[in-house]
Amino acid sequence: MRSMRKGRAGAVAITGGLTLALALAACTAPPEEEGTSGGDDGDREMAEGCEAFEQYGDLSGTTVTVYTSITSPEDQPHIDSYVPFEECTGATIEYDGSREFEAQLPVRLQSGNAPDVAYIPQPGLLATLVRDFPDAVVPVGEAAEANVDEYYDPSWKEYGSIDGTYYATPLGANVKSFVWYSPSMFADAGYEIPETWDELIELSDQIVADGGTPWCAGIESGDATGWPATDWLEDVMLRTAGPEVYDQWVSHEIPFNDPAVAEALATVGGILKNPEYVNAGFGDVQSIASTPFTDAGFPILDGECWMHRQASFYAANWESAQEGVTVAEDGDVFAFYFPTNGDERPVLGGGEFVAAFSDRPEVAAFQAYLTSPEWTNAKIEATGPGWVSANSEQDTSLYESPIDALSAELLAAEDTVFRFDASDLMPGEVGSSSFWSEMVNWIANDKDDAAVLDAIEASWP
Repeated sequence: MRSMRKGRAGAVAITGGLTLALALAACTAPPEEEGTSGGDDGDREMAEGCEAFEQYGDLSGTTVTVYTSITSPEDQPHIDSYVPFEECTGATIEYDGSREFEAQLPVRLQSGNAPDVAYIPQPGLLATLVRDFPDAVVPVGEAAEANVDEYYDPSWKEYGSIDGTYYATPLGANVKSFVWYSPSMFADAGYEIPETWDELIELSDQIVADGGTPWCAGIESGDATGWPATDWLEDVMLRTAGPEVYDQWVSHEIPFNDPAVAEALATVGGILKNPEYVNAGFGDVQSIASTPFTDAGFPILDGECWMHRQASFYAANWESAQEGVTVAEDGDVFAFYFPTNGDERPVLGGGEFVAAFSDRPEVAAFQAYLTSPEWTNAKIEATGPGWVSANSEQDTSLYESPIDALSAELLAAEDTVFRFDASDLMPGEVGSSSFWSEMVNWIANDKDDAAVLDAIEASWP
């Protein structure tokens, strides 16, 4: 449930299936025109425009089933993105989206009714499936693994691996290391986008000196209240402790109340619990706990708030705030990279993974296709705003949304160090329980830093 809130909240899918289908209609000419044989005899020739698909061979007459949590209308862009593969290989892809995906996938595995491929919303679920059904998940094939090695940051492969075996390839991604702001407000005030953490704090102090309140925030999210505060700590932990220590924290090689975590929490408190810095448009520090995360950035549109830290998917929320809001570098709102001191550019994010439950050639070929630039570009065109890939060879000019393009460029940059959302990787007793609730106590009840970290550490199974 949490991955849907954090990784997909407010996402809007725009179907481009008709355009894509028309553009690809000529991908494979009829057999009588091309002299192809069709069927399963392996003699099917690739038509013009299908050269990148030759590696998959002739898959005519085969079917690959795909099971996901993505339902209508967000399913159609996925279905449309399979058209090049189907047209150029002859395979048929059958899509099945279910709102009961996470509950039903284990049931299907237990009953011997596994799909060929499933989209896994977070690494924790993958680990559970591998643990509970050790023979069900098929290790990633050579072609797909080669694509991931070539086109993705190494961390993506690590998140799809369990005990040294590679089980799941990356699909979509999102970027959480963003600060939203008003370009026109910054320009009118003479403020520059900060490029380091020190400059971010200097800017916040300058806004206070000029009579403003620099930050607005909100962590209320129904049953998942508290997760936006965990994102703050995770993002800052990457910056103050570094990626290696972050990894140790996630895997509990260091305790949750380690001095490195305490330093990161204190740094977050320097913003979120600073009464001079927050909570513009809503109230005092405690108001952050009751402010819906969906609305937390809206005071920027009224000139009350200057900055709001939230993920790339928040772009969709601006459209619901006021009619005609433009998200662009020269628009009403845009975002800049959540800065850090140092040469590395740590990026906090999330994403989905593709696991296979059959080792048939057509299944391995389809999984490889989903790791390729060809699929990534087809998916971008089919989806429109609201979807991003971490594939380094994608054509970022295809993105309609400037924030999606910025996210993709950031994910693919050579100096980017990507890390997955920590609480999505931690045990449920921590990641979606004590971590959330204790961050709420930290803000709403002004609970002491040490007491918060001690309580979360005590909950670790």
